[in-house]
Amino acid sequence: MNNVDLFSTLLAPADIQINGDRAWDIQLHDESALDTILAQGSLGFGETYMKGLWDCLQLDELVNRLLRHKLEDQLSVKAKLLLGITIGQKKIANLFNRQSVAQSSKDVPFHYDIGNDLFQIMLDDRMTYTCGYWKEASNLNEAQAAKLNLICRKLGLMPDMRVLDIGCGWGSFMNYAAENYGVMCDGLTLSKEQAQLGQELSHNQSLPVRFMLKDYREYEPTRQYDRIASIGMIEHVGPDNFSEYFQRAHRLLKDDGIFLLHTIGSPVSQNKTDPWIHKYIFPNGVIPSISQLTASMEGLFNVEDIHNIGPNYDKTLMAWCNNFENNWEQIAHKYDKTFYRMWRYYLLSCAGAFRSRNLNLLQFVLTKPGSALPPTARLC
Repeated sequence: MNNVDLFSTLLAPADIQINGDRAWDIQLHDESALDTILAQGSLGFGETYMKGLWDCLQLDELVNRLLRHKLEDQLSVKAKLLLGITIGQKKIANLFNRQSVAQSSKDVPFHYDIGNDLFQIMLDDRMTYTCGYWKEASNLNEAQAAKLNLICRKLGLMPDMRVLDIGCGWGSFMNYAAENYGVMCDGLTLSKEQAQLGQELSHNQSLPVRFMLKDYREYEPTRQYDRIASIGMIEHVGPDNFSEYFQRAHRLLKDDGIFLLHTIGSPVSQNKTDPWIHKYIFPNGVIPSISQLTASMEGLFNVEDIHNIGPNYDKTLMAWCNNFENNWEQIAHKYDKTFYRMWRYYLLSCAGAFRSRNLNLLQFVLTKPGSALPPTARLC
C-alpha cells in the first residue's frame, strides 16, 4: 500500500478525499508531504502546508473533520505499523520551568511583537485579540463589544473602582471599562508593541488607563484592587505556575473583590501544546483544563460561575481570517508568502479545533472564600 492509498483509507471515515472536488478535500501537490506527515504528525502537517506541498480551500472544515474523527491518533498507530516506520522519540524531563519570568519575557514578544500592523488589519476597531460574543452580534466589532460588556457586567463594575488587567494586550478591555463604567485600570503586559500602541489609544481618549511592562509575578502594587480580569493570558502561564498565578491574584484582590478569568480550555489535562503551534505561534503555551485550574485555585477562590462560550471562537477566528485575507495587500511588503500561509493555517486550524469542540472558551467568576458575591455582579 502506497502513501496515497494509506491516507485515502484513513481519511475516508471523515469524508475527506485526496484531490477530491469538495472544499474540505486535500489537494496534494507533492507526495513527499505524506512522508513528512507520517514522520512528524501535526508539525509536519502544518509545515508541508506552509511550503505549499498541499492545499485546501476550506482548511477550517478539514481540521474540524480530522479532529472529530481523531485521525491523528489513528495515523500514528496504523500508518506507522503498515509502513514499518519506526520513529525514535526522546522524552526530555521537565527539568526547568518553561514559563519562567525569563522565558516568558522571550515567548510573549515572539507572537505579540510581530507587528501592530498585522493585528490592526485583522482585529476589530478596539484591537481585541480574544474570543468575541456573537449571541446578538452581526459583525466582529459588535461581538467584541458584547464580550467586553459581558465581562464588565460579570465583574459588577462601578465608577471609581480600581481594576487590574493581567495580560492586557492593547488595552481593549481597560479602555472599554474606563469609558463605559468609569473605572480606573492598570494593565500588565510583556509586549512592548502592545503597550506602546495601547497607551496611545487610551491617551487619545483621555482615559484613566495605565500600561506596565511587567510580569505578574514581579508586580507589587501599594494597594489591592477592587476587581481583576485576566482575558486570554493564562494560556501562557503553564501548569507549573498555575498555583502561583492564583496566589498572586488572591494577594492583589480585595477581600470583597471579584476575579474574572477568561481562557481557552481543553477537555483533557496536558502540560504541552501542539508541536506546530509551539514552534510557530505560541512558544511554551499550554491550554488548561477545568480540573487543572480548579485544583490550583483550591483554598484561594470560590467558583461563582463557569460559562463556556467556545463555539463563539470559531466565528471569531473566521472573522479574523477574513480580515487578514482581505487586507493582506496592505502589509504584504513586510511579510512573505510562507508567513501568509502560516498565519492562515493558524487561524483556520484553530477555528476547526473550536468547531470540533476540541477546544472551549471558559469564563470563571471567582471570589475569595468567606465573601459574598457583590450584588452588582450579573452572572449570565
